[in-house]
Amino acid sequence: MGESTALTEAVYYILLSLQTPLHGYGIMQRVEQMSGGRVRLAAGTLYGALNSLCEKGWIVALPGEGSRGKKQYRLTAEGLRAAQAELRRLQELAANGERVLRGTEQEGQA
Repeated sequence: MGESTALTEAVYYILLSLQTPLHGYGIMQRVEQMSGGRVRLAAGTLYGALNSLCEKGWIVALPGEGSRGKKQYRLTAEGLRAAQAELRRLQELAANGERVLRGTEQEGQA
């Protein structure tokens, strides 16, 4: 995993949603809830992302079937590291933006 690779917002939320195992519909609901309804995943987008994340080893499909026969997914240690790296990247972006914009505001008031 390259630390400099930015995650899409959808992928970041999917990783965050899998702190506990969930099935696809549960992931869709949790992402929508965490984003305040701003991010809504279509089924095709979600399952494409889940397949890609499984291939990267960031999540795994659980061997047994979940409730009512739904496949569940779980975050791996590598997926957790990817989410943590993205959080650090986002924090740096926000801190730099605040520093620059506050400096600009102060200059404009002088």
